[in-house]
Amino acid sequence: MRSYVTTLIPLAVLLGSVGWVYQDASAHARRGIHIYFSVESIELSKPATWALGCLCLWIVFLPLYLTCRRQAS
Repeated sequence: MRSYVTTLIPLAVLLGSVGWVYQDASAHARRGIHIYFSVESIELSKPATWALGCLCLWIVFLPLYLTCRRQAS
């Protein structure tokens, strides 16, 4: 039972933060404020792209999103 809890808590944090990133980026986009990041051929500007990045590589994309969000506001 305990191993399920130690697996479910990080999974819930991951999915919750991915959902928040998508919702927050969508809300900003509706107001005309796009959270944007670009380096060479990589471009992050759509809510789905931010959410997918957070889902795949959370430890990199969540702090990057928060930084870009602060600069966009």
